[in-house]
Amino acid sequence: MADALSLIPASVLRNLADKLYEKRKNAALEIEGIIKQLTLSGEHDKISAVINLLTLEFAGSPQANHRKGGLIGLAAATVGLGTDAAQHLTVRLACYIFIIQSFFNGYMLYRLFANIVFRIISKQIVPPVLKSFADQDSRVRYYACEALYNIAKVVRGDFIVFFNKIFDALCKLSADSDPSVQSAAHLLDRLIKDIVTESDQFSIEEFIPLLRERMNVLNPYVRQFLVGWITVLDSVPEIDMLGFLPDFLDGLFNMLSDSSHEIRQQADSALSEFLQEIKNSPNVDYGRMAEILVQRAGSPDEFTRLTAITWINEFIKLGREQLVPYYAEILGAILPCISDKEEKIRVVARETNEELCGIHADPADGFNIDAILSISRRELTSEWEATRIEALQWISKLLVRHRNEVISYLNYTFDSLMNALSDSSNGVVLLVLEVHACIAEDPQHFCRLIELLVRRFQRDRALLERRGALVVRRLCVLLDAERVYREFSSNLEHETDLDFASIMVQALNLILLTSLELADLRALVKQSSVNSSGKDLFISLFSSWCHSPMATISLCLLAQAYNPASSVIQSLGEVDINAKFLVQLDKLIRLLETPIFAYIRLQLLEPGKHTWLLKTLYGLLMLLPQQSAAFKILRTRLKTVPLYTLGLDQLKRASSENPYSQILQVTEDSRTSYTAIDFQSKLQQFEQMQHRHRLHSRSQLQSLNSSTSTILQISEESHDSSSRPENIQPPQRSSLNVPGQLKT
Repeated sequence: MADALSLIPASVLRNLADKLYEKRKNAALEIEGIIKQLTLSGEHDKISAVINLLTLEFAGSPQANHRKGGLIGLAAATVGLGTDAAQHLTVRLACYIFIIQSFFNGYMLYRLFANIVFRIISKQIVPPVLKSFADQDSRVRYYACEALYNIAKVVRGDFIVFFNKIFDALCKLSADSDPSVQSAAHLLDRLIKDIVTESDQFSIEEFIPLLRERMNVLNPYVRQFLVGWITVLDSVPEIDMLGFLPDFLDGLFNMLSDSSHEIRQQADSALSEFLQEIKNSPNVDYGRMAEILVQRAGSPDEFTRLTAITWINEFIKLGREQLVPYYAEILGAILPCISDKEEKIRVVARETNEELCGIHADPADGFNIDAILSISRRELTSEWEATRIEALQWISKLLVRHRNEVISYLNYTFDSLMNALSDSSNGVVLLVLEVHACIAEDPQHFCRLIELLVRRFQRDRALLERRGALVVRRLCVLLDAERVYREFSSNLEHETDLDFASIMVQALNLILLTSLELADLRALVKQSSVNSSGKDLFISLFSSWCHSPMATISLCLLAQAYNPASSVIQSLGEVDINAKFLVQLDKLIRLLETPIFAYIRLQLLEPGKHTWLLKTLYGLLMLLPQQSAAFKILRTRLKTVPLYTLGLDQLKRASSENPYSQILQVTEDSRTSYTAIDFQSKLQQFEQMQHRHRLHSRSQLQSLNSSTSTILQISEESHDSSSRPENIQPPQRSSLNVPGQLKT
């Protein structure tokens, strides 16, 4: 310290700590001259003593002006060292090149001297300057930037060793509260960028962790600083920023939603440049970046979503098979975007989805079918119809391409598909049914499908009412209608929930009678008296149709089994003819006027040949209230029957016939027709089923009456208890206020 004080005049040291900048500047110039002289003399110990003085007494002083002077002095010392060192090196090489040639070559001498100078700078000058970047005084921070700028100009490439520390300091100063400090930091930043771009000593591997740590900073100034560095480093051919893109890609995407338009633009520009490089590069790590893009595709910011889905689209085109292990995650990002409110996003998402569907991947290549199915099942609950439809399309495609694998996960998929039947969109429901039909191509899965549908309708009566017809009709188109109805009948025949069984049979019966899709099935039922297939179908349906008297009558009319139909009508008791029955009867009467039952109306032209048809219709007429519209419709129709063609003896025989006896044989043709089906046993089956329904109705009524009685009893006891408290005598009759009398 004493050597340094003797080298620097007291007036110079005093001016170096002066509050006026000009005096500090002049003092620094004096120090620069002193260092130059010491450098020429090669007195490195004295140079170190001067620098230590500037560091300890000035840069580390508690006085702000001292710290300012110390920083200027250190910068001046660096300039003195750098300039004179070069001159000194040139002079000495010229004088002594011949003497030292046998011991050293010129390059080694130069590096020896340069190392001495650099050691002085690195160990003594730069650390206190960097420390001053965190000074509380903004002017000190400003002069620290200025000092480091001058130092960097002198040492240039050798300055790279301090890069990480300087980058960290500049990152903080870029968001400094003082505009002058920010301006100085920007100047220093540009110089450091120039040094880095021309240096061959910069280590990108050491820099990336530092960059990654700061990419999620929200400060707009810091973000601009970071994007600037990414752009500059990417422009250097020798630096492979693309290889480290996964480390800071998420941070760039995060900047796309910044409130500042300039930052969004800079981030978008950087991303566009990287995407172009990816297109031109043969080796790209798509996997790590795909995970980032999937997350960003779900961003609440529209621009971020659009950019992410655009990148995914390009990745699928470029990476294709490389992305197979990530298909599930990518699909999970695409499907919601298909229903995005922004049209551009929807367009790109649909294109991306088509690209993904076009790639035929195999489980052996890492294609995870279970994960894809899981994503599809999840998106079946999406609030957007387009997304739900595409999810079903994926399940359908997987069934076609990897049927065995998909079937193995059926236990997890069936429930989701069943729930989708309650979807508000008919398009979704129709597609769900197509998937169900594809699964039901296997007999065991067909039976399971019908069983699950029955159970679903049982739990959700509203679904049966709202979508039952659509579900049954569509399944009859996709699968064999006869097979579908036989399986439904088989499931309902032994159904223990009698109320549901009756409702379900009525629904199936109405669909059978009215749907265009079931015209062939109706034709087969009509031939039940002459065709073995029709007979088997009739017998199969009759077993479950017995749950509903009106459905049974309808089936008999359809099969032209008029005698059993009349027998069913006459077997009905008081309990059977209720409001629900009359509603069903009203529907049947109106259906008789439709083209489906035109053959019945034509048969009425020959009442002598179809006596039991006439008796059946009159039986229905007798069950209807006379003031009802259905009564008037049927009576009007029956008035048109030419009764003169019916013989008196035939009418007497028809009227006296026991409804539970064997089937009457009106003509030879009819006698031949009915020998194939044992209608007597079918009528007994119907009677047994109706007996179960009557017992069930009686049990329900008794239970309801019991509950009502209990409630009334509790209510009365509660009323008596509240109106007659203990120890209070009820009022005398004479004291009660009787309505119409006034108390005197």
